Amino acid sequence: MKNHVWRPLYIVLAIVGGIIITRTLLVPNDFGVYERGYMYGWHRKSNEAEWRKYPIKYKSPQICAECHPEKDREIKSSPHASISCQNCHGPNYNHPDDPQGLTIDRSRGLCIRCHAHLPYKGTLRGGIPGINPETHYPQEQCVMCHIPHSPKPMIQKREVKS
Repeated sequence: MKNHVWRPLYIVLAIVGGIIITRTLLVPNDFGVYERGYMYGWHRKSNEAEWRKYPIKYKSPQICAECHPEKDREIKSSPHASISCQNCHGPNYNHPDDPQGLTIDRSRGLCIRCHAHLPYKGTLRGGIPGINPETHYPQEQCVMCHIPHSPKPMIQKREVKS
């Protein structure tokens, strides 16, 4: 073969070899290895003990239900049942040791994340009742009229057929 074929091939082989050598030097041996066998993943077994030193910031909704069973029952029967308590109340970092550390976000921006009208017909997001935040009482917080744990169901207008 001529040199114009071999030179690019040598360059490609050098690049591939460089990648393999760099990966061997930089990636730890236990990266992506689990009990079930070899799998790639963003996980390193030797790093687990290091991460256990960090306190858990977000906890499960069951932790909230232990101390607030009435609120848990109320939210479970509402359209907001699938939303974690910590989406509105912030991370359960030191609560209940520091009850003041758990804040309630009453800003319009929190509600608008899900309730701004989006024309996504046929999707779960399109099924959420939406408003135009610029015209629907823009000076007020949503909690002035709506109770987040028990929001009013949207009344569908029925078309009268003639």
